[in-house]
Amino acid sequence: MGAQLRVYKRRIKSVTATKKITKAMEMIAASRIVKAQRQVAASTPYATELTRAVTAVATGSNTKHPLTTEVEAPVRAAVLLVTSDRGLAGGYSSNAIKAAERLTERLRGEGKEVDTYIVGRKGVAYYGFRERTVAESWTGFTDSPTYADAKKVAGPLIAAVQRDTADGGVDELHIVFTEFVSMLTQTPVQNRLLPLSLSDTSETGEDPAKSEILPLFDFEPSAEDVLDALLPRYVESRIYNALLQAAASKHAATRRAMKSATDNAGDLIKSLSRLANAARQAEITQEISEIVGGASALADATAGSEK
Repeated sequence: MGAQLRVYKRRIKSVTATKKITKAMEMIAASRIVKAQRQVAASTPYATELTRAVTAVATGSNTKHPLTTEVEAPVRAAVLLVTSDRGLAGGYSSNAIKAAERLTERLRGEGKEVDTYIVGRKGVAYYGFRERTVAESWTGFTDSPTYADAKKVAGPLIAAVQRDTADGGVDELHIVFTEFVSMLTQTPVQNRLLPLSLSDTSETGEDPAKSEILPLFDFEPSAEDVLDALLPRYVESRIYNALLQAAASKHAATRRAMKSATDNAGDLIKSLSRLANAARQAEITQEISEIVGGASALADATAGSEK
């Protein structure tokens, strides 16, 4: 019985130590969410206005630019998947990977070849374990991405769009990331970045073709040169915003997972404490029974000798 009590005590000690770790990780994630939310809020207006500016140039001129012109029969698409470098975030990375898998299946169903680009060790490990080809990958900055990181990711993607498909280029660019909706809700989303669809509703909810912000423009030196300058910034800003959204979502998912782990550890400690108390009470009862039995046997032996 004493051995069983020692087992319970060791388990309580181990779970208590784990609870302290998960509680600390929960608090760290909660503090990082605030910073990530501020970065998302700061970057979203820039990305939105830059999208409107690119749309204005594209609709205000008759220039045919490779980054805004729809290909009649696209044959290859690039998919950028944003996951996490770390685990302990529930289904955060797996949900994004599943969304990317669905998008890939849809694109292949349309007869397109798919080149996969990955941000985050979790996505790299997933594709590496299944021996799937990855065009390029980036790791080490998913918790706190910077604009320089977004620019590093955007460079090869823009180059792939500008190349001919015969030379390994792509006709479309898609991105899959986890959008931060609230502390409790983070949703994997799929967006097509390029070619920029001028008929789609803009991020502000307006139809670019009907918006009052799109009058006729005169472009210097030319509309094509303006698009050459704006579109890379557009891709970089959209990727940066997606990285920030994903970082905020990851921290929120980590906080939720660690809170659940902390609560479960607390429940387990209570359960183990009850079992330990029951084992200790049983041990005490057994000892009392042995003492009473021994005293009774001694009394019987003494009474027999006196006769």
